[in-house]
Amino acid sequence: MASVPSLASTLQQQLADALTAALPEAGAADPLLRRSDRADFQANGILALAKKLKGNPRELAGQVTAALPAGELIQEIEVSGPGFLNITLTDKAIVETLAARAADAEGRLGVPLKSEAGTTVIDYAQPNVAKEMHVGHLRSAVIGDAMVKIMEFTGENVVRRHHIGDWGTQFGMLIQYLIEHPGALKHEGDAADGEAAMSTLNRVYKASRALFDSDEEFKARSRDRVVALQAGDPETLELWQGFVDESKIYFHSVFDKLDMEVRDPDIVGESGYNAMLEETCRILEETGVAVRSEGALCVFFDDVKGPDGNQVPLIVKKTNGGYGYAATDLSAIRNRVQDLKADTLLYVVDARQSLHFKMVFETARRAGWLGDGVQAVQLAFGTVLGKDGKPFKTREGETVRLEDLLDEAVSRATAVVREKAGKVGLSEDEIVENGRYVGVGAVKYADLSTSAVRDYKFDLDQMVSLNGDTSVYLQYAYARIQSILRKAGDAVPAAHPELALAPAERALGLHLDQFGEVLSEVASGYEPHKLAAYLYQLASHLTTFYDQCQVLSPDNAPEVVENRLFLVELTARTLHQGMALLGIRTPERL
Repeated sequence: MASVPSLASTLQQQLADALTAALPEAGAADPLLRRSDRADFQANGILALAKKLKGNPRELAGQVTAALPAGELIQEIEVSGPGFLNITLTDKAIVETLAARAADAEGRLGVPLKSEAGTTVIDYAQPNVAKEMHVGHLRSAVIGDAMVKIMEFTGENVVRRHHIGDWGTQFGMLIQYLIEHPGALKHEGDAADGEAAMSTLNRVYKASRALFDSDEEFKARSRDRVVALQAGDPETLELWQGFVDESKIYFHSVFDKLDMEVRDPDIVGESGYNAMLEETCRILEETGVAVRSEGALCVFFDDVKGPDGNQVPLIVKKTNGGYGYAATDLSAIRNRVQDLKADTLLYVVDARQSLHFKMVFETARRAGWLGDGVQAVQLAFGTVLGKDGKPFKTREGETVRLEDLLDEAVSRATAVVREKAGKVGLSEDEIVENGRYVGVGAVKYADLSTSAVRDYKFDLDQMVSLNGDTSVYLQYAYARIQSILRKAGDAVPAAHPELALAPAERALGLHLDQFGEVLSEVASGYEPHKLAAYLYQLASHLTTFYDQCQVLSPDNAPEVVENRLFLVELTARTLHQGMALLGIRTPERL
């Protein structure tokens, strides 16, 4: 695929070459190019260069301007203030660049692939076996899924990992109950029904917990069962697998509602590293990275101290011989770096676990598992809040079930779609389908349009609004373009570089050209909110364009109609691609 250089990158290169030609004594210099309200771009690099060379910045600016090639890219350059360059591009350059993007045979809109692709393991969407998914699982799933899509699109080799909670002491209780109550995991109805699976798991969990708390003999048998599980007893493992399989039916039903693909081979839970735990501990102790403290195997850090001033350790192995979360996380790092050959480990995990991961990453570095050329990053996210600004709960104070939240979002969105369905003649099936896409998209976009580390308020009324920074606004912009294209009749989208562009056309065109640069920034910084912001700005530019530039007006010359159809069609393709990378659908009619 032939990638299409952005206008900014082409201009940046021309300015850098001109700086070198005009001022060879300065060596390589950055023109410090940025978008400007006074022109298309402003270059500020000459100020620093003048200070370095002890020259007059306006004179240097004149020399650089004279050294720029006479071509079809730059329409006007103004030397402003103490040596700023205000640069306006030609309309022809804008349209020709966009035409090259539209002509990309692979449908990538000219967005280049990374020159050097690495391997990134993304750890996200980590539910717990035999437990319901709640609103706290939302952000890891949505943010992680978006980063997988974005990074794969830019050319990175991405390995997905769902580190589910499928190991630990509670399974001794559950398995022992199942042994003493055969058939407890059977449920009525469709075996693949997620609601039925969760209902069964809930029932078994509550019954086993009640027995565990009231019967000391059952409690003792449950603890013995944990030992059997960790020792690999075949009967115990078979029953444990039943809980995992039943939970996966439920997980997949929730992820389906979230319109998100989770593949079985990508689910490698805590149990997947069980065989490595003892070796991980042995290596840490033999190398002196971990030491014995009060019978436990611990790693200490100078900068991690408790309120009493004493060091707080990372406990790898407990006094009773059990393994802590750290042992599993460190074994996962070994597997991902040594076996999966990862260059980057990206953990999409709640910000409240930041200290844990800071200690785990530092321990892995000390052990040599995170060596040169390998980085581990926590993409930390904040909390979902209610309208009152407190952690999102039900009226009864319970954690909100993720399924209930999604069902309510789809219900609200379907009502909004149904209200406007008559205007575009949607069928009942289309109303239901669009309601789902709008509802799920609203939830995802509200999450992704906020910087991950920040908390955000969950307000469904605002999320499904047609006004403001919402996914519905973007979906409606896309559907509106499709309506125009359907009404175009014999007129077809076609670029006309010879035409002069109106201000709203130029603004839309220049923003369209930034798509690839934004994706590169989002992928390298793990910041999906910047893609959401770009798409909202694109839809806003489109709204201004509609207000100022009629597309299908009979007063327009045929080439003007074609050029404007070309602009809106490319806008639709960019919106569609960008929203897809966020995991959000764009209905053709809305």
